[in-house]
Amino acid sequence: MTPMQYTVDIEPADDGSFSVWVPDLPGCTSCGDTREEAFANIVEAIRGHIDVLREHGEPVPPARSTATVVRAA
Repeated sequence: MTPMQYTVDIEPADDGSFSVWVPDLPGCTSCGDTREEAFANIVEAIRGHIDVLREHGEPVPPARSTATVVRAA
């Protein structure tokens, strides 16, 4: 089985930590004290999220989101 590649959003918090979530997997979120830790944590969260969906016979949403940086000015 080919692993899916999901787009994740990482957002810095005022306290220096990072929140991260997956647009295509509602409810799949995590955080970390560093960007690297947040990224590692969301990889684990995605795997767990998909495992639970499969255990409950729920469909696994396809990876559809993409991200692009847009210059605003």
